[in-house]
Amino acid sequence: MGSGHWSTDVYTAAENYRRSTGASAFAYSDSGAARTHPSLDPKGVVLRESRDSDDHPESLAIGVLFDVTGSMGAVPRALQQKLPGLLGLLLRKGYVTDPHILFGAVGDATCDRAPLQIGQFEADNRMDDDLGRILLEGGGGGQMRESYELALHFMARHTALDCVEKRGKRGYLFLIGDELAYPQVKAREVSKLIGTRLGADIPIEETIREVQRLYDLYFIIPEGAFHTDDPRLRDFWQDLLGQNVLYLDDPEAVCETIALTVGLGEDAIDLAAGLDHLAEQGSAAGPAVSRALARLDASRAPVVRSSAPPGLDPDAGPAATTRL
Repeated sequence: MGSGHWSTDVYTAAENYRRSTGASAFAYSDSGAARTHPSLDPKGVVLRESRDSDDHPESLAIGVLFDVTGSMGAVPRALQQKLPGLLGLLLRKGYVTDPHILFGAVGDATCDRAPLQIGQFEADNRMDDDLGRILLEGGGGGQMRESYELALHFMARHTALDCVEKRGKRGYLFLIGDELAYPQVKAREVSKLIGTRLGADIPIEETIREVQRLYDLYFIIPEGAFHTDDPRLRDFWQDLLGQNVLYLDDPEAVCETIALTVGLGEDAIDLAAGLDHLAEQGSAAGPAVSRALARLDASRAPVVRSSAPPGLDPDAGPAATTRL
Protein backbone atom coordinates (compact mmCIF):
# COMPACT_ATOMS: atom_id res chain seq x y z
CA MET A 1 0.00 0.00 0.00
CA GLY A 2 1.01 3.65 -0.15
CA SER A 3 0.12 4.96 -3.59
CA GLY A 4 -1.53 8.27 -4.43
CA HIS A 5 -1.01 11.70 -2.88
CA TRP A 6 -2.49 13.49 0.12
CA SER A 7 -4.86 16.34 -0.74
CA THR A 8 -5.83 18.91 1.86
CA ASP A 9 -8.63 20.01 -0.48
CA VAL A 10 -10.12 16.50 -0.38
CA TYR A 11 -9.79 16.43 3.41
CA THR A 12 -11.45 19.85 3.75
CA ALA A 13 -14.29 18.88 1.43
CA ALA A 14 -14.97 15.75 3.50
CA GLU A 15 -14.80 17.75 6.73
CA ASN A 16 -17.20 20.38 5.37
CA TYR A 17 -19.62 17.67 4.26
CA ARG A 18 -19.55 16.08 7.72
CA ARG A 19 -20.27 19.42 9.35
CA SER A 20 -23.15 20.16 7.01
CA THR A 21 -24.76 16.78 7.63
CA GLY A 22 -23.89 16.39 11.30
CA ALA A 23 -21.84 13.30 10.56
CA SER A 24 -18.92 12.29 12.75
CA ALA A 25 -15.32 11.87 11.59
CA PHE A 26 -15.47 8.63 13.59
CA ALA A 27 -18.79 7.55 12.16
CA TYR A 28 -18.13 3.83 12.58
CA SER A 29 -17.48 4.11 16.29
CA ASP A 30 -20.18 6.70 16.90
CA SER A 31 -22.74 4.56 15.08
CA GLY A 32 -22.73 2.14 18.00
CA ALA A 33 -20.47 -0.47 16.37
CA ALA A 34 -19.40 -3.24 18.71
CA ARG A 35 -16.57 -4.93 16.85
CA THR A 36 -13.42 -4.15 14.88
CA HIS A 37 -14.08 -2.74 11.42
CA PRO A 38 -13.25 -5.45 8.85
CA SER A 39 -10.61 -3.30 7.16
CA LEU A 40 -8.74 -2.89 10.47
CA ASP A 41 -9.05 -6.48 11.66
CA PRO A 42 -5.58 -8.06 12.05
CA LYS A 43 -6.94 -11.62 12.00
CA GLY A 44 -5.40 -13.43 9.04
CA VAL A 45 -3.28 -10.48 7.94
CA VAL A 46 0.09 -11.70 6.68
CA LEU A 47 1.66 -8.26 6.16
CA ARG A 48 0.85 -4.58 6.17
CA GLU A 49 3.27 -3.23 3.59
CA SER A 50 5.00 0.08 2.95
CA ARG A 51 6.37 -0.26 -0.56
CA ASP A 52 8.07 2.11 -2.98
CA SER A 53 6.09 3.15 -6.06
CA ASP A 54 6.31 5.56 -8.97
CA ASP A 55 4.43 8.06 -6.79
CA HIS A 56 6.68 7.46 -3.78
CA PRO A 57 10.09 6.07 -4.73
CA GLU A 58 11.64 6.79 -1.28
CA SER A 59 8.87 5.57 1.01
CA LEU A 60 9.27 5.99 4.77
CA ALA A 61 6.95 4.05 7.07
CA ILE A 62 5.38 5.88 10.03
CA GLY A 63 3.08 3.94 12.35
CA VAL A 64 0.82 5.69 14.91
CA LEU A 65 -1.02 3.46 17.38
CA PHE A 66 -3.39 4.84 20.03
CA ASP A 67 -4.62 3.46 23.29
CA VAL A 68 -8.39 3.95 22.94
CA THR A 69 -9.38 2.85 26.44
CA GLY A 70 -10.70 5.14 29.14
CA SER A 71 -9.69 8.78 28.80
CA MET A 72 -7.41 8.10 25.83
CA GLY A 73 -10.24 8.10 23.28
CA ALA A 74 -9.90 11.86 22.77
CA VAL A 75 -6.40 11.57 21.27
CA PRO A 76 -7.34 10.11 17.87
CA ARG A 77 -10.08 12.71 17.52
CA ALA A 78 -7.53 15.46 18.08
CA LEU A 79 -5.11 13.92 15.62
CA GLN A 80 -7.78 13.51 12.94
CA GLN A 81 -8.54 17.22 13.13
CA LYS A 82 -4.85 18.04 12.62
CA LEU A 83 -4.00 15.61 9.83
CA PRO A 84 -3.46 18.42 7.29
CA GLY A 85 -0.97 20.06 9.64
CA LEU A 86 0.90 16.80 10.15
CA LEU A 87 1.20 16.19 6.41
CA GLY A 88 1.99 19.85 5.83
CA LEU A 89 4.98 19.74 8.15
CA LEU A 90 6.26 16.43 6.85
CA LEU A 91 5.93 17.34 3.18
CA ARG A 92 6.00 21.10 2.69
CA LYS A 93 8.82 21.59 5.16
CA GLY A 94 10.77 18.73 3.64
CA TYR A 95 11.06 16.51 6.71
CA VAL A 96 10.13 13.47 4.62
CA THR A 97 9.71 13.08 0.87
CA ASP A 98 7.41 10.07 0.73
CA PRO A 99 5.72 9.31 4.08
CA HIS A 100 3.51 6.25 4.39
CA ILE A 101 1.34 6.55 7.52
CA LEU A 102 -0.44 3.68 9.27
CA PHE A 103 -3.01 4.28 12.02
CA GLY A 104 -4.17 1.73 14.53
CA ALA A 105 -5.60 1.29 18.00
CA VAL A 106 -4.84 -0.75 21.11
CA GLY A 107 -7.07 -2.00 23.89
CA ASP A 108 -6.97 -4.87 26.36
CA ALA A 109 -7.00 -8.38 24.91
CA THR A 110 -8.18 -9.81 28.22
CA CYS A 111 -11.54 -8.06 28.09
CA ASP A 112 -12.12 -5.70 25.13
CA ARG A 113 -14.07 -6.48 21.96
CA ALA A 114 -11.55 -4.69 19.73
CA PRO A 115 -8.17 -4.94 21.44
CA LEU A 116 -6.12 -4.58 18.24
CA GLN A 117 -7.02 -2.52 15.18
CA ILE A 118 -4.46 -2.01 12.41
CA GLY A 119 -4.89 0.03 9.24
CA GLN A 120 -2.79 0.15 6.10
CA PHE A 121 0.27 2.24 5.29
CA GLU A 122 -1.23 5.06 3.21
CA ALA A 123 0.16 8.09 1.40
CA ASP A 124 -3.14 9.69 0.44
CA ASN A 125 -6.49 10.51 2.04
CA ARG A 126 -7.21 6.88 2.76
CA MET A 127 -5.30 7.38 6.00
CA ASP A 128 -8.18 9.63 7.10
CA ASP A 129 -10.59 6.85 6.17
CA ASP A 130 -8.68 4.41 8.37
CA LEU A 131 -8.81 6.83 11.30
CA GLY A 132 -12.56 7.14 10.86
CA ARG A 133 -12.99 3.37 11.09
CA ILE A 134 -11.29 3.03 14.47
CA LEU A 135 -13.61 1.80 17.20
CA LEU A 136 -13.10 4.07 20.21
CA GLU A 137 -14.17 1.37 22.61
CA GLY A 138 -13.25 3.12 25.85
CA GLY A 139 -12.91 -0.15 27.72
CA GLY A 140 -9.82 -1.53 29.39
CA GLY A 141 -9.45 -3.88 32.29
CA GLY A 142 -8.79 -1.39 35.10
CA GLN A 143 -5.49 -2.99 36.13
CA MET A 144 -3.12 -0.36 34.66
CA ARG A 145 -2.16 -2.60 31.76
CA GLU A 146 -3.19 -2.69 28.11
CA SER A 147 -2.09 -4.97 25.27
CA TYR A 148 0.61 -2.73 23.83
CA GLU A 149 2.88 -5.77 23.55
CA LEU A 150 0.39 -7.40 21.18
CA ALA A 151 0.43 -4.35 18.91
CA LEU A 152 4.24 -4.32 19.01
CA HIS A 153 4.31 -8.00 18.06
CA PHE A 154 2.13 -7.31 15.03
CA MET A 155 4.30 -4.42 13.89
CA ALA A 156 7.46 -6.50 14.35
CA ARG A 157 6.31 -9.62 12.52
CA HIS A 158 3.47 -8.53 10.26
CA THR A 159 4.82 -5.43 8.51
CA ALA A 160 7.23 -5.18 5.57
CA LEU A 161 9.01 -1.91 4.80
CA ASP A 162 10.95 -0.99 1.70
CA CYS A 163 12.76 1.73 3.64
CA VAL A 164 14.35 -1.09 5.66
CA GLU A 165 14.67 -3.76 3.00
CA LYS A 166 16.01 -1.53 0.22
CA ARG A 167 17.79 1.25 2.09
CA GLY A 168 18.61 -0.10 5.55
CA LYS A 169 16.65 2.79 7.05
CA ARG A 170 14.19 2.23 9.85
CA GLY A 171 10.70 3.68 9.90
CA TYR A 172 9.04 5.32 12.90
CA LEU A 173 6.53 3.85 15.31
CA PHE A 174 4.63 5.88 17.89
CA LEU A 175 2.59 4.32 20.70
CA ILE A 176 0.36 6.77 22.57
CA GLY A 177 -0.89 5.59 25.93
CA ASP A 178 -1.02 5.90 29.71
CA GLU A 179 -0.60 2.37 31.00
CA LEU A 180 1.87 -0.50 31.23
CA ALA A 181 2.13 -3.29 28.71
CA TYR A 182 1.69 -6.90 29.77
CA PRO A 183 5.05 -8.55 30.43
CA GLN A 184 4.69 -11.11 27.65
CA VAL A 185 3.13 -11.50 24.22
CA LYS A 186 0.75 -14.37 24.90
CA ALA A 187 0.65 -17.13 22.32
CA ARG A 188 -3.06 -17.75 22.87
CA GLU A 189 -3.92 -14.08 22.19
CA VAL A 190 -1.81 -14.04 19.03
CA SER A 191 -3.60 -17.14 17.80
CA LYS A 192 -7.04 -15.71 18.58
CA LEU A 193 -6.57 -12.16 17.33
CA ILE A 194 -3.91 -12.41 14.61
CA GLY A 195 -4.24 -16.03 13.59
CA THR A 196 -0.63 -17.18 13.79
CA ARG A 197 0.87 -19.73 16.14
CA LEU A 198 3.72 -19.13 18.53
CA GLY A 199 5.69 -21.90 20.17
CA ALA A 200 5.70 -20.00 23.47
CA ASP A 201 4.93 -16.64 25.02
CA ILE A 202 7.48 -13.91 24.18
CA PRO A 203 8.86 -11.47 26.78
CA ILE A 204 8.11 -7.87 25.91
CA GLU A 205 11.83 -7.02 25.96
CA GLU A 206 12.43 -9.46 23.11
CA THR A 207 9.47 -8.07 21.16
CA ILE A 208 10.77 -4.53 21.53
CA ARG A 209 14.16 -5.63 20.17
CA GLU A 210 12.36 -7.09 17.16
CA VAL A 211 10.39 -3.88 16.62
CA GLN A 212 13.55 -1.79 16.81
CA ARG A 213 15.05 -3.66 13.86
CA LEU A 214 12.32 -2.05 11.75
CA TYR A 215 11.33 1.15 13.57
CA ASP A 216 12.56 3.93 15.79
CA LEU A 217 10.07 3.33 18.59
CA TYR A 218 8.56 6.06 20.80
CA PHE A 219 6.01 5.97 23.60
CA ILE A 220 4.06 9.22 24.09
CA ILE A 221 2.41 9.81 27.49
CA PRO A 222 -0.18 12.61 27.28
CA GLU A 223 -1.05 14.72 30.29
CA GLY A 224 -4.54 14.33 31.72
CA ALA A 225 -4.89 10.58 31.21
CA PHE A 226 -5.62 8.31 34.17
CA HIS A 227 -2.08 7.23 35.01
CA THR A 228 0.03 10.05 33.58
CA ASP A 229 1.54 11.01 36.95
CA ASP A 230 2.08 7.48 38.24
CA PRO A 231 5.84 6.85 38.58
CA ARG A 232 5.31 3.19 37.72
CA LEU A 233 4.22 4.22 34.24
CA ARG A 234 7.30 6.34 33.59
CA ASP A 235 9.69 3.81 35.09
CA PHE A 236 8.23 0.95 33.07
CA TRP A 237 8.56 2.64 29.69
CA GLN A 238 11.85 4.39 30.43
CA ASP A 239 13.40 1.05 31.38
CA LEU A 240 12.35 -0.25 27.96
CA LEU A 241 12.88 2.81 25.73
CA GLY A 242 15.00 5.33 27.62
CA GLN A 243 14.84 8.83 26.13
CA ASN A 244 12.30 7.70 23.55
CA VAL A 245 9.54 8.15 26.13
CA LEU A 246 7.96 11.54 25.42
CA TYR A 247 5.88 13.34 28.07
CA LEU A 248 3.32 15.61 26.43
CA ASP A 249 1.53 18.08 28.68
CA ASP A 250 -0.93 19.07 25.92
CA PRO A 251 -2.77 16.07 24.41
CA GLU A 252 -3.89 18.32 21.54
CA ALA A 253 -0.25 18.53 20.41
CA VAL A 254 0.16 14.88 19.38
CA CYS A 255 0.32 15.66 15.65
CA GLU A 256 2.95 18.34 16.06
CA THR A 257 5.02 16.16 18.38
CA ILE A 258 5.02 13.30 15.88
CA ALA A 259 5.96 15.59 12.99
CA LEU A 260 8.87 17.23 14.79
CA THR A 261 10.12 13.90 16.14
CA VAL A 262 10.32 12.61 12.58
CA GLY A 263 11.95 15.86 11.44
CA LEU A 264 14.60 15.51 14.14
CA GLY A 265 15.13 11.86 13.33
CA GLU A 266 15.61 12.62 9.66
CA ASP A 267 18.12 15.39 10.50
CA ALA A 268 15.87 17.73 8.53
CA ILE A 269 15.60 20.21 11.41
CA ASP A 270 16.74 20.96 14.90
CA LEU A 271 14.14 21.68 17.56
CA ALA A 272 14.39 25.46 17.20
CA ALA A 273 13.68 25.25 13.46
CA GLY A 274 10.75 22.91 14.05
CA LEU A 275 9.24 25.25 16.60
CA ASP A 276 9.57 28.08 14.08
CA HIS A 277 7.65 25.96 11.59
CA LEU A 278 4.86 25.44 14.12
CA ALA A 279 4.65 29.17 14.69
CA GLU A 280 4.47 29.77 10.93
CA GLN A 281 1.47 27.42 10.79
CA GLY A 282 -0.25 29.31 13.58
CA SER A 283 -0.01 26.36 15.94
CA ALA A 284 -0.10 27.02 19.68
CA ALA A 285 1.55 23.66 20.39
CA GLY A 286 5.13 24.98 20.42
CA PRO A 287 5.68 25.17 24.21
CA ALA A 288 4.30 21.67 24.83
CA VAL A 289 6.27 20.18 21.94
CA SER A 290 9.42 21.94 23.11
CA ARG A 291 9.11 20.42 26.57
CA ALA A 292 8.30 16.97 25.17
CA LEU A 293 11.30 16.89 22.82
CA ALA A 294 13.91 18.79 24.83
CA ARG A 295 15.79 15.67 26.00
CA LEU A 296 15.64 14.12 22.56
CA ASP A 297 16.96 17.25 20.89
CA ALA A 298 19.76 17.63 23.43
CA SER A 299 20.99 14.11 22.67
CA ARG A 300 21.40 14.76 18.97
CA ALA A 301 24.49 15.78 17.08
CA PRO A 302 24.17 19.16 15.31
CA VAL A 303 22.37 19.01 11.97
CA VAL A 304 24.92 18.84 9.15
CA ARG A 305 23.75 20.15 5.80
CA SER A 306 25.17 18.29 2.83
CA SER A 307 24.45 17.77 -0.83
CA ALA A 308 24.97 14.05 -0.35
CA PRO A 309 21.79 11.98 0.12
CA PRO A 310 20.99 11.07 3.73
CA GLY A 311 20.95 7.53 5.08
CA LEU A 312 23.31 4.65 5.57
CA ASP A 313 24.79 1.97 3.40
CA PRO A 314 21.79 -0.25 2.54
CA ASP A 315 24.02 -3.30 3.00
CA ALA A 316 24.60 -2.36 6.63
CA GLY A 317 21.12 -3.60 7.61
CA PRO A 318 18.52 -2.01 9.89
CA ALA A 319 20.32 -2.91 13.10
CA ALA A 320 23.14 -0.53 12.14
CA THR A 321 20.88 2.46 11.55
CA THR A 322 21.21 5.24 14.13
CA ARG A 323 19.41 8.55 14.23
CA LEU A 324 18.88 9.88 17.71
